[in-house]
Amino acid sequence: MRKRFSLMLVIMLMLVTVLAACAGGQTAEPTPGETPNTETPAPETPEAPAEDATKNDGLFEAADMSANPGPATSRTDTLIVGVTSPKGVFNPLFQDSAYDYMVNDILFDGFQTINGDGTYSDHLAESIDVSEDGLKYTFKLKPGVTYTDGTPLSVKDFYFSLKVLHDKSYDGPSDALSYYIKGGQEYYDGKANEISGVTIVNDNTVEVEVTEVTALTKDFLGGIPFMPEAYYGKDYKQGNLDSVKALNDKPVGSGQYVMKSFQPGQQVVFEANENYFLGAPKIKNVIYKSTTDETKLAMLTSGEIDMDMVTVDEDNVEEIQTLGFLDLNIFPTNGYGYVGMNHERAKFQDPKVRQALVFGLNRAEIVEAVYGKFADVINIPQSKESWAYTSEGIEAYDFDIEKAKSLLDEAGWTVGKDGIREKDGEQFTIDFSGTADNPVVDALLPIMIANYQELGIKVNAETLDFNAILDKLDKSEYDMYFMAWGLTPDPDSTVYTTNGAQNRVHYSNKEYDDLMKQGKKALDIEKRKEIYAKAYQVLNQDIADILMYQRRDGWAINGRINGLEITPYKRFTYSLYKAEIGE
Repeated sequence: MRKRFSLMLVIMLMLVTVLAACAGGQTAEPTPGETPNTETPAPETPEAPAEDATKNDGLFEAADMSANPGPATSRTDTLIVGVTSPKGVFNPLFQDSAYDYMVNDILFDGFQTINGDGTYSDHLAESIDVSEDGLKYTFKLKPGVTYTDGTPLSVKDFYFSLKVLHDKSYDGPSDALSYYIKGGQEYYDGKANEISGVTIVNDNTVEVEVTEVTALTKDFLGGIPFMPEAYYGKDYKQGNLDSVKALNDKPVGSGQYVMKSFQPGQQVVFEANENYFLGAPKIKNVIYKSTTDETKLAMLTSGEIDMDMVTVDEDNVEEIQTLGFLDLNIFPTNGYGYVGMNHERAKFQDPKVRQALVFGLNRAEIVEAVYGKFADVINIPQSKESWAYTSEGIEAYDFDIEKAKSLLDEAGWTVGKDGIREKDGEQFTIDFSGTADNPVVDALLPIMIANYQELGIKVNAETLDFNAILDKLDKSEYDMYFMAWGLTPDPDSTVYTTNGAQNRVHYSNKEYDDLMKQGKKALDIEKRKEIYAKAYQVLNQDIADILMYQRRDGWAINGRINGLEITPYKRFTYSLYKAEIGE
């Protein structure tokens, strides 16, 4: 009998363990060093398979494996995973897309790893001790673990990663200074060449002291990846990380697999790490093959790929079930889709304008067109599954074109002779960027263009590949764009904090910043709920971006692949070494 991957759908309000050390935040996927960890994992109880496609989520098992295509059944030692093409930042300290994460997850390890319910447990750590006052953390590394080049792991490598995160030239998604490691600011400022709060006791033991307690410090430290200093740090000079970044396409870690080759836009090829400390992966070869929303179903159908994340809508669910040989795992995504706006642009700096852009966009129509019953319009950047979710004091922003027009009038944008609004000699035009061959963008654009035209706003739209849009965001060369954020189980985040490491829209609000600082430092979960509710109310009124939906995620997986665990909080990559190829 084949053992199926389990579906863990856990309501975070049920987790007593969250009280102790739950953490994280909105990220492009959980960020290394900011990934949430919890001391005691909850029991893993598999969800019963869903009975039919009328349900919104569950496990829909393959019904007819005799229909499995020959190209799939002929592969006995290779798993082919369809993914959006990674950008090529194969360094967990600098990764900035979910697809680079999928690579780095299987190449690198940290002291802790994630469980299916969003809690964390020890991984490379033999033990983790926290002082009674919460100011000292002692990590002991499991002995005998080696990198894929054969060299042994040392806590000195952990310390090296910590130095990189504190380096003045660091420009990745983590915010190490917000965890108040003793001496971290001095290292950042170049006033010290060591972080005084870090003590290397021996090759397997490290102590870290902090000056302030936060609810997330252990989680931050537990998520820092081990990277061999002898390799990544051989040419490192404080204040310049160019030599470290130069190795982004030549990764060396201790993970489940070794990267053998990368062909941008085509594939990434991996080979099993036979000396992996948890046991050699059961599948020898893994290939991440580049797919798009337009190609992935055809490639699954032909057997060219074994698994891929698919858009969950009625048509796709029906088609996948009709094929018969694919398992379909559907669950609420721990994240949200949004339309970002560049707050550096003067036209977006008036909150009345931003509110008008939400009231004036028929979000419900867009979401219904793409996902049907498999998504919900949202008004705060938080999953309804989260313990931090609130609807209290939250404006729904139901589609109201007249309300939107009134707000634009109040903001001083008047309709010109050609029907386009203008203010101070500037016409209200929006340059919009979205990913090509994306069903959300395809549904969003005609509705946005029509809705905003009725408001007196002209939209100029372009579609690009995902990495091209990331480049535009990095250079702040955009007005608006569509993208999605992943969430971690904790609401802590830098997505909307002033100058936050992940603040792509350049939003700034002091009241929100102060609330996020309070939420990070509070240790009582009920107090944290109150604080984050206020923070979400601020965002809901001020509008940092146009929140669109929380959808259902779905992974279609060839029925002969067994042993993977995929949940709202746990990517397939964490259990890949356990996966097997059956008949």
